[in-house]
Amino acid sequence: MDDYGGPNYLLRAEDGWIETSVKIPVPCTGVEQSEADAPMYELKRVFYRKPLEVIKATFQSPSSKKFHYTPFKLYQHSDHPSCPEPVCLHSELYNSDAFISEHEHMQTQQRDRHHDSDHDQSNIPNALAGMMAWSDATKVGQWGDESMWPIYLYFGNQSKYDRAKPSSFAAHHLAYIPKLPDDFNDFYKEHYGKPPTEAVLTHMRRELIQAIWGLILDDEFMHAYEHGIVLKCGDGVVRRLFPRFFTYSADYPEKVLLASIRSLGTYPCPHCLVKKDQIDQLGTKLDRRRRKNKARVDSEQRQSSIQRIRRWIFDAGRSIVSNVIEGFLSPFSWTLTRNIFSERFFKFGVNFYEMLTPDVLHELELGVWKATLLHLIRMLVFLGSGAVQRMNERYRSMPTFGRDTIRKVGNNVSGLKRLAARDYEDLLQVRWGCIISLIF
Repeated sequence: MDDYGGPNYLLRAEDGWIETSVKIPVPCTGVEQSEADAPMYELKRVFYRKPLEVIKATFQSPSSKKFHYTPFKLYQHSDHPSCPEPVCLHSELYNSDAFISEHEHMQTQQRDRHHDSDHDQSNIPNALAGMMAWSDATKVGQWGDESMWPIYLYFGNQSKYDRAKPSSFAAHHLAYIPKLPDDFNDFYKEHYGKPPTEAVLTHMRRELIQAIWGLILDDEFMHAYEHGIVLKCGDGVVRRLFPRFFTYSADYPEKVLLASIRSLGTYPCPHCLVKKDQIDQLGTKLDRRRRKNKARVDSEQRQSSIQRIRRWIFDAGRSIVSNVIEGFLSPFSWTLTRNIFSERFFKFGVNFYEMLTPDVLHELELGVWKATLLHLIRMLVFLGSGAVQRMNERYRSMPTFGRDTIRKVGNNVSGLKRLAARDYEDLLQVRWGCIISLIF
């Protein structure tokens, strides 16, 4: 034990990993101080990679030979008389309307910018590096409470059929978001003489994820975002690549942190201002119009409001949960956290709310389906214990299919013990035949 030097990390510097720290200003009710003069809590051992280095490594790799640099629309033609017009299909990022629109905007911008520049630079073809971000906190093992919270990237220039293959190594880890350490309580008590309230802890957790993304979206990245980086790609063609975020997929608890809104607040959706008591109208025509007309839009007014409220918290020493603060934040379910995506991309005309996309695995397959499975099991329990046992027998008798498509289902599905994400996905694929006939 004397020779034990602590945990060993495999995030080596030669692989592009950087170990650093972030500092977050800490407010306290009744203490009047500017945000710049407030005590700074320093969170150490933060690991991240510069996104430009990830882009360079990916677009210069042999796999980039199959990347799509010029977007296109995909149509389906049918000879059936009911479908006289071709149907536009959207199956990849590079044939989506968003990618095509941004590609055309970038090309126009570069033509105007290089109109009077030297010939060599203007002849370099321009292309987008379509970035698709994910983040998901997960437990490391079945024992203990150790967890990881990675941020990772895929590139939409690559076909989803290649990205889905584990052998393609298409996922690129970008950073690891740490939890707020327990020693923050000691830090707060040392500076303010009392323990932090739950509201302060919640505020610090919200600030943390924005601080990590602040490291990632540094000045170097933002310069490349505006002016591009010249790179010889894997196919031998020299291009000027412009990194663009098109999607950020996360489950709901993380998505509200990224959107700087309240979890299950009055307006719980990161995309629109539909009230919580109107969610039961989901799928109706009225709901569709409401979500379109009341979409969340980033604005200077939102930014200035958050900045003004932060001055009340720090300069005037107001409580984070005071009625005055709540009166300004609750009408939009905002939080008083400055959003790093808004600060970085608003001047480019980006509405960061549109970037947040559903996490199909966690929000639908593990969320909606898990709730449905629990409800169906309750119905079987009401019919009698024999029905539950027959359901378990049917699941046990389901044969495997393919190497990884459908695996062997557990012996006691109704117990819902030790089911991981992939287990719920397997149950989802064989669900109805094993349960519905027992009910009806």
